Amino acid sequence: MRYLPHTPAEIEQMLGVIGKKSVDELFATIPEAARLKGALKVPPPLDEAALMAHLGELAQKSSGARLLSFLGAGMYSHHIPPAVDQLLLRSEFYTAYTPYQPEVAQGTLQAIWEFQTIVSEIYGLPLSNASLYDGASATAEAALMARRLTKRSKILMSGCVHPDYHATTLTYLSGDATPSVVDVPAGEDGRASRTALAASITDDVAAVIVGYPSFLGPLSELGPIAEAAHAHGALLIVTCPEPYALAIAEAPGAQGADIVVGEGQPLACPPQFGGPGVGLLACRQDRNYLQQLPGRVCGETVDAAGRRGYVLTLSTREQHIRRDRATSNICTNQGLLALSLAIRVSLLGKSGFVAVAEQCLSKAHYLHGRILGLSGYAAGFADAPFFNEFAVKVRGGSAAALCRKLEAEGIIAGFDLGRVSPAWKDRLLVAVTELHTKADLDRLVGALEKA
Repeated sequence: MRYLPHTPAEIEQMLGVIGKKSVDELFATIPEAARLKGALKVPPPLDEAALMAHLGELAQKSSGARLLSFLGAGMYSHHIPPAVDQLLLRSEFYTAYTPYQPEVAQGTLQAIWEFQTIVSEIYGLPLSNASLYDGASATAEAALMARRLTKRSKILMSGCVHPDYHATTLTYLSGDATPSVVDVPAGEDGRASRTALAASITDDVAAVIVGYPSFLGPLSELGPIAEAAHAHGALLIVTCPEPYALAIAEAPGAQGADIVVGEGQPLACPPQFGGPGVGLLACRQDRNYLQQLPGRVCGETVDAAGRRGYVLTLSTREQHIRRDRATSNICTNQGLLALSLAIRVSLLGKSGFVAVAEQCLSKAHYLHGRILGLSGYAAGFADAPFFNEFAVKVRGGSAAALCRKLEAEGIIAGFDLGRVSPAWKDRLLVAVTELHTKADLDRLVGALEKA
């Protein structure tokens, strides 16, 4: 939209209508010190060619794209075919709004329905919504949902949950008069501690939240945790930051999870300064669960002529039902990322989904073995099964210093776990995907050996 400033005559006319003599009188309630006097101190405008050249110079200062990266920690770089972006650019998807009129929005509604089906199959639970903002907000939404379902307030959160998911959940629940999130440390192996969680579950706990895979890499055994939670009437919420892991590992729903949430970014778009993401949520098939799902649910039905069609089955938003009974208001723009995920998974197919996961698994375990063979390096946590991400104790005791050394050689070695806990300052979290070649893995090993 072009910027068309008002003329002096128009301004005078508007001021007259509202009974003001000047613009200064109109904004008299704004403190004098907060008002802009004169022009902004910015450089003069550039023409298009000069602007493109300037932006190119700025882009050259960003070296991240030119570095070999093993950074994961919740955002993962997987291949996204150009076909995905090309299909997203179709105008009916790119500019689409909430499909309130199903008779003219069957394409959008079917895309949402397919997305929900994909999430349901990956997580092993029959009911899914039309997406959330990201894995962190999905975790917080699941905690709120569990509280509504159980009429309890306390949430137990394992130390193996992503710290951003933890922080976001605390923010969502920050209106409570008393703290309602109880932290339970992860086990020595980096997984959810069954013993510690079982000892902490009481009859006022609404839900237990664990990571799968753990933020630290390992895969936890969910069955015993689910049994302990259910014995006290609590729900098990599982967070999954890496959906490709579930192409090989048993789905959380099959292990007793009541609600599974996670990040869809690895299947939808490249990591870009930490976003955007797309939140995933699936849960048990139950009327009460359905009514407490945040956002929207798209359903399949038939029209008057018996033809298959799709509609918004549920929209528990403030615009549609009483505010005190509404769940969260999830915006339309997430639909584009949900569509991206649906297209990517459709292009992969089930066999392709598994094939990518197998590459991630085999390459990560190859690199893990090579690094542990180096002098001065050891496993970050006690031995436990992992998918494509693992922690190692580094030589010299400082993961931050090691990261700086390798960055100078063009390598992002991983995530410094000292940023999460000072006790882990000697540990590096390394992520591997199908995009890494054997030469990439060997290059990292060589750099670690010399560091």
